Amino acid sequence: MTQPTLGTDVLPLIAERLKALAEPVRLQILNVIRDRESTVSEIVGATGLGQTNVSKHLQLLHAHGFVSRRKEGLFVYYAVADRLVFELCELMCDSLDETVATRRRILAS
Repeated sequence: MTQPTLGTDVLPLIAERLKALAEPVRLQILNVIRDRESTVSEIVGATGLGQTNVSKHLQLLHAHGFVSRRKEGLFVYYAVADRLVFELCELMCDSLDETVATRRRILAS
C-alpha cells in the first residue's frame, strides 16, 4: 500500500496547524481539557499560567479547530474538538522513545 502524496496546496495548511501545536503551553492546555471541558479559570488553576496567557493560547487553538467553546451564563467552557491531536502526540512520543533506545544501543556498544 503506497502512502498518498501531499499536494503542495495543502502543505501550508498542515504547517500552520503544526505551528499551532509547536508551543508546549498549548499542549499543556490541551492535556488539561483532554477529558473534560473547563473554563479559563479552571485551566489557569491547573496550569499556573496567567489568565491573559491562557486566553491567548485558547483563542489560537480555537482558530485552528483544536478546541471548541460554549457559553453558559457568564462562563465559557473549552473542550477538545479534534481528538486526533492526541494520536499525533502519541506518534511523536513513540518516535522519541525509538530514537532514545537507538542512541542507548549505540552508546552501549
